[in-house]
Amino acid sequence: MKNKLIPVTLLTGYLGAGKTTLLNYILNNQKGYKAAVIVNDIGEVNIDASLIERGASIVEEDKGSVVPLQNGCICCNLKTDLMNQIISLAKQNKYDYILIEASGICEPMPIAQTIEMLSGNTGDRGIPVVCKLDNIVAVVDALRLVDEFGSGNSLLKKDLEEHDIEALLIQQIEFCNTILLNKTDLVTPEQLAEVKAVIRKLQPTAKIIETQKAVVDLKEVLGTGAFDFEKVYSTAGWIKELEEHDEDDDDDEHEEHHHEHEEHHHHEHDEHHEHHHHDHEHGEHNHVDEFGISTFVYQVRRPFDRMKLENFAANWPATVIRSKGIVWFSDDNDAAYVLEQAGKQITAGYSGDWMATAPKAQIKRALASDPEFAKNWDEKYGDRMVKLVFIGRNMDKKKIVSDLDACTVEPAL
Repeated sequence: MKNKLIPVTLLTGYLGAGKTTLLNYILNNQKGYKAAVIVNDIGEVNIDASLIERGASIVEEDKGSVVPLQNGCICCNLKTDLMNQIISLAKQNKYDYILIEASGICEPMPIAQTIEMLSGNTGDRGIPVVCKLDNIVAVVDALRLVDEFGSGNSLLKKDLEEHDIEALLIQQIEFCNTILLNKTDLVTPEQLAEVKAVIRKLQPTAKIIETQKAVVDLKEVLGTGAFDFEKVYSTAGWIKELEEHDEDDDDDEHEEHHHEHEEHHHHEHDEHHEHHHHDHEHGEHNHVDEFGISTFVYQVRRPFDRMKLENFAANWPATVIRSKGIVWFSDDNDAAYVLEQAGKQITAGYSGDWMATAPKAQIKRALASDPEFAKNWDEKYGDRMVKLVFIGRNMDKKKIVSDLDACTVEPAL
């Protein structure tokens, strides 16, 4: 008989958003669960763990239910520790729920991948199957979002005390299925409406729950059965924009190109799909709402000159909140790269080789077996292209497109 998998709720959110307050509230108010808690704090002393024990009135004999993981992040160098602790808690047969509070500087996707390895979904028979990821809850500080995203020129302020705040906020909002928009009493109704509009551009489908002091109906965070890795990954705003752009251009030639993985900072992501179109014009798909928040797709069948693009990136438009997509560099006709920008953080990582570099027989089979791929194939360039989605506030699309055009060169094939 297959053992029942322990459900896991992952709490993410930037420093001070209210994760520990939420965790204490859950532990003090939940009924029917014997919950274990894993807390990841980056300091040498795990302050959050002691706060949780006191706040939730955890008695001495139950203190083992709070497991601190410190001196690192569970999204990178403490991945193995996280797995081992989950396995250990499961083997004790004492708990029927696990709550994980991630460090404020953790990216959620790598943590989710680690937990998924223990769910049996990856097919690795050497890893115990002990748990399932039930919910990822991103706790978002409404007041902070007003400060960071309230106006375009605040996004790249040079005097920010913490590094890459915007990038972390964006990644935490993008990869979740529940958003607790906390501290809503500290902003005006107009500010709240604008913050929600920004969130919806970054993450169109996650459930948004407005809270004060992280008070929430526990049915929204525990035992939801709502998490699905592929669905959550595919709901990020930049992916939705590319998909809608593809639908709008459905009469044009288009293609789907598969990359084995993408390099994202220091993490490897799961296999995913980058959708491309054959289109010698720039995508005109453009959404603008009442707050000046808009999106558009830049697309061209010319490669970027690497140095020109680096110069553009050094003066990245402050009005752009998020950009991501596939790029082609003139000095490397074999490799496709994923460019990713969030706030001040801009990276370009190898994502796999273009299908155009494959043996002719393999390309021929792909063209014969996949009508969509065949319809998109360019006889000269194959699947090589630049395709980037931009999400921002009061963006000057015409200037951004012109500046990017100036970074491209004639292909040398």
